[in-house]
Amino acid sequence: MKEQLAINGGARAKTTPNYDIFPGGSIIGEEEKKQVLEVLDRKYLFRYYGPDNFPSKVRELENKWAKMAGSKYALATSSCTGALITACVAAGVGPGDEVIVAGHTYIASAYAVVVAKGIPVFSDIDEAFTMDIEDIKRKINPSTKAIMPVHMRGAVCDMDSIMAIAKEHNLVVIEDCAQATGATYKGKPVGTIGDVGCFSFQYYKTITAGEGGMIVTDDEYIYDRCQSYHDSAACWRSDRFAGQRYEGELFCGANFRMSEITGAIMLAQFDKLDPMLASMRKNHARITEQIKDIKGIKLRESHDPEGDTGICLMFMLDSEGKAAEFAEALKAEGVACEKYFDINIPDWHMFPHFTHIIEKKSASKEGCPWTCPYHKGPPVEYSKDMNPKTLDYLGRSVHIHIMPQMTDDDCDMVADAINKVARVLL
Repeated sequence: MKEQLAINGGARAKTTPNYDIFPGGSIIGEEEKKQVLEVLDRKYLFRYYGPDNFPSKVRELENKWAKMAGSKYALATSSCTGALITACVAAGVGPGDEVIVAGHTYIASAYAVVVAKGIPVFSDIDEAFTMDIEDIKRKINPSTKAIMPVHMRGAVCDMDSIMAIAKEHNLVVIEDCAQATGATYKGKPVGTIGDVGCFSFQYYKTITAGEGGMIVTDDEYIYDRCQSYHDSAACWRSDRFAGQRYEGELFCGANFRMSEITGAIMLAQFDKLDPMLASMRKNHARITEQIKDIKGIKLRESHDPEGDTGICLMFMLDSEGKAAEFAEALKAEGVACEKYFDINIPDWHMFPHFTHIIEKKSASKEGCPWTCPYHKGPPVEYSKDMNPKTLDYLGRSVHIHIMPQMTDDDCDMVADAINKVARVLL
């Protein structure tokens, strides 16, 4: 008897429930409560000024993060968007500058460049769904100031090639690690390979406080400038009213400081990161081993398989229509998944939906940064079909969330479901 898919009335391959897609948020418990209550009991809510007999939770988090990353400096912020804006400004991005950003990222990566008065330029992607090296090279011109590699969905970019390009053209590298906390590239933590790296603690990230971010760097000059921009009141200085020690240290900034409550939650979450990564990587490997030889499925490539966080499983089929059909069949089998990209469904993780950027929407009628007289290169233009490989690869992809709570049975059922659907549809 011919095998029948669940979507056509057959029995489901996966009978266990799926887990919520916010890993850190789903395991909030007594550790987070204890940390938060300690902050409230101390009445120490602002990281720079508080009761003298208590240390700052945020500072403790920064110290732990710097040690984990192997970076000289870590600076906590109120969000990763704030971290990216701060990093752009601190690294010297300004009027007239172009920054090459992945076209496969959350829109905040591009927004950060615009807020820093720079102009985002979008690169195509490779089959790892990270920045395409050859397209980066094509898009460099005398106005290019920086490259912003985005380690998207836990997968690391080809950082050796990116750093070589940056060195050749004297460009700054600002790593967007929002979706890759804990990822490594050839043994080195992401965020520490370029000049500065930024992380997110938003609710759907691996570990979370609802919001929050972190900046890491080994560059003292960039670190000082990050502190200045993220804290316009200069509370970070021992004498906030003292003059600048060197040109460029102090300037008009913003307020992206992290609160003690956020820092407290993140301290509890920090201790859960390694076990979560170990579980996700194990689960990812278990499923991958069982589907790697399926004809008609192409697993997402990786620039460092061991460094991937394992937060998702992605694979391509031979057409967009087949990917849609495959995803719907998998859902019916009980697997939480989706066709990764659809031009007709708004998603601010894909450049065709970056409407505010494509239409060059600015906060004032002057149209800066796109009309900035300091920009000496040709006008930067956008379209919804400007990066064809991004549209092709992502449009043919199926995405499955990998959660740390998944059991071996959960993983085996996911693999069984993929094999079952493949046998019928491919």
